[in-house]
Amino acid sequence: MNGGGPVGAVILAAGMSRRFGSPKQLGVIDGRTLLEHAVDGALEGGLDPVMAVVPAWLSRPASLERGSVRWVRNPFPERGLSLSLRLGIGALPDEVTAAVILLGDQPRVPGTAIRDLLAARGERPVVASEARRVLAPPLLVERALFAMVGELRGDIGLRAWLAAHPDLVRPVTVAGHPPDIDVPEDLGRLAGP
Repeated sequence: MNGGGPVGAVILAAGMSRRFGSPKQLGVIDGRTLLEHAVDGALEGGLDPVMAVVPAWLSRPASLERGSVRWVRNPFPERGLSLSLRLGIGALPDEVTAAVILLGDQPRVPGTAIRDLLAARGERPVVASEARRVLAPPLLVERALFAMVGELRGDIGLRAWLAAHPDLVRPVTVAGHPPDIDVPEDLGRLAGP
């Protein structure tokens, strides 16, 4: 299953931020936006290229003008997470053999967690982080399943698909699974070392 070759990142950061009350991807922890944290984790994990899927209206900050970071604009974020997944996967170059799916509101994903996913590639087409018996991003999807991602519709990610296809998923235990940001108060809870 692991054919080697480059592994890219798809960062899902085009959400509507309804509970957050303002553009969540621009929320700041430790002097950097949530989107910057997600990009930094992807780069630290050795992923190249990095596709940041953002709403069409979001201006690209100078801090994200880096060689392998590509801006993928979602013109219809209200159509849900599946559209962002399709756009991000579809923007990956042909030579990319797999993609690590990351959430733009999960700022504490260390490069070591991504490297653990990469090391677990092999007999199954999906490698997913597991915490407290729940499979969730970050997760790695081999190119053989990119077409399946293209079939998803609505405001769903891969969680239901993962639950329905356990035979295709290799779980990798992640200690202290990184929490995601839902409301502004979460920023303060995660700030600091």
